[in-house]
Amino acid sequence: MTTTSPTRVPARTGSPTSFPAGTVEPDYLLTEALGTDPASALAGIGDEDRSYWDRARTFVQDEVLPVIDGYWERGEYPLHLLRRLGELDLLRDGVPVEGFAPMSSMAAGLVNMEISRGDGSVATMIAVQGGLALRSVAECGSPEQKERWLPAIANGAEYAAFALTEPTHGSDSVALETTATRTDGGFLLNGEKKWIGNGSVGGVSIVWARGDDGQVHGYLVPQGSPGYTATRIEGKLALRAIWQAHIRLEDVFVPEGNVLPGARTFKDTARVLLATRLGVAWSAVGHATACYETAVQYAKQRKQFGRPLGASQIVQERLARMLSELATMQLMVVQMTRLDEAGILTPEQASLAKYTCTRTARAIASNARDLLGGNGILLENRVARHLADIEAIHTYEGTETMQALIIGRGITGTSAFA
Repeated sequence: MTTTSPTRVPARTGSPTSFPAGTVEPDYLLTEALGTDPASALAGIGDEDRSYWDRARTFVQDEVLPVIDGYWERGEYPLHLLRRLGELDLLRDGVPVEGFAPMSSMAAGLVNMEISRGDGSVATMIAVQGGLALRSVAECGSPEQKERWLPAIANGAEYAAFALTEPTHGSDSVALETTATRTDGGFLLNGEKKWIGNGSVGGVSIVWARGDDGQVHGYLVPQGSPGYTATRIEGKLALRAIWQAHIRLEDVFVPEGNVLPGARTFKDTARVLLATRLGVAWSAVGHATACYETAVQYAKQRKQFGRPLGASQIVQERLARMLSELATMQLMVVQMTRLDEAGILTPEQASLAKYTCTRTARAIASNARDLLGGNGILLENRVARHLADIEAIHTYEGTETMQALIIGRGITGTSAFA
């Protein structure tokens, strides 16, 4: 499915001298990838990592950008793009899967960045399917579960969801109240989940619930299971091209073989979340890059007061500020990813990356939107979609407040939350 170009009012008929041609707005070209890397933070990327990045960029330019505005505006889920991510091996978020080529943490970050430069909803497909669901099975699953689910989720043949958040437990996710009660041959799940990406598209959900032992465990739940009801959340103003669900579980039977044996406490859940937090920081870099590069191209093409916007001192200062902020983000995610690959990234460092990058991306997006003036609120001019989607990534995987408290705990040695 494709979208058509926005309708423009046709020029009036008549002689060229009778119609003021200067009143006709030009078509702005704003989606070129400019290769922005002011501090050369990305210059030393190895060939294998760069091949993933290049593949992601080609996918964005050829398959995402030509259609995504329409899906976003209509609130439709382009599931074919999720399947394409799998076919291109861009869906794994660095999770090793037998039969697939190695994918480093750096490659995963570059893919998250580049896909987010295209669209936040498509990047969230990776965060949900690869970062959370696939990683849950890889980290906590049995050999049989891994054989059954990892290749299918990684290549996009099966859709997968990560059902942790509850309507009354967002930031306080450790206090989740969905229950798993032992019964003959397995467990009965009861409770509700909210904001579950892919939770209503007919795949499998990894549901986190509290067992009879009081600990949190993970369960593989096919979405067609009796008692599993998923309602798509309507009225979203961000990430409109991916569906999140409100799930109700009423005596949903889960056989013993669908219990993740490695998910024994909430610490195992938190281990999965920690691994994805850095990916959100990379996504923020991608959104910010899209906004900055759009602002640069618009400033060169848009003319006011008889000259391009980019010839104005104040516009150059604003572009310089955005570039400075973007360089800070790039340097941070590259360094934190190096720590992750060395196995020494701490929770506080992951939180610092997410905290810094999403709030800085908000500033860049706001600046870019204002620089585009009235045109900045139009989907066709790109920035408005990123501005809205950044609001979602600023919240998910832990709000700014929760990240600050994790960082603060590291600074002071005292926890300000339970």
